[in-house]
Amino acid sequence: MTSYKEIMNGITTFIFDVDGVLTDSSVHVTTSGEMLRTMNIRDGYAMKAAVECGYNVCVISGGSNEGVRLRLRNLGITDIHLAAPNKVETFTEYTELYSIAADQVLYMGDDIPDYHVMKLVGLPCCPQDSAPEIKGISKYVSHKNGGRGAVRDVIEQVMKVQGKWMEHFDAQFD
Repeated sequence: MTSYKEIMNGITTFIFDVDGVLTDSSVHVTTSGEMLRTMNIRDGYAMKAAVECGYNVCVISGGSNEGVRLRLRNLGITDIHLAAPNKVETFTEYTELYSIAADQVLYMGDDIPDYHVMKLVGLPCCPQDSAPEIKGISKYVSHKNGGRGAVRDVIEQVMKVQGKWMEHFDAQFD
């Protein structure tokens, strides 16, 4: 059986869910009904580094929040699919548009709506606090919880395996 570290050599694309992956699954509801989310700065830093290094970075979420979209755009992410009713369909359209092979994709999800799309990718991953069904199909379970560095964990590992992590940052100072 191929180890997750070996699979990381071929990853060109990161796809993330939002709630439970980029956030800790909590929402703060204001009196006006607006749902506020908290995102991890280090996850964002790693996502921005991945974009700058030429990786495809995409977000597919069933939720819809313009604040989330703005945050992701500020990180340089252009493929943001919020309020996606069918994640498999969105995944298929995205990979076909950019001619990305499924085995080149790392997808990090945390709950049942991610299950079917995770079965299609080369490296299904999840945060430590994910649903048991998702942990069961993940080739890598981060030691970090959702919204607490799980995204940074997988991006950093892929970039290190491919020799791009510190090289990216060192190049900024040349």
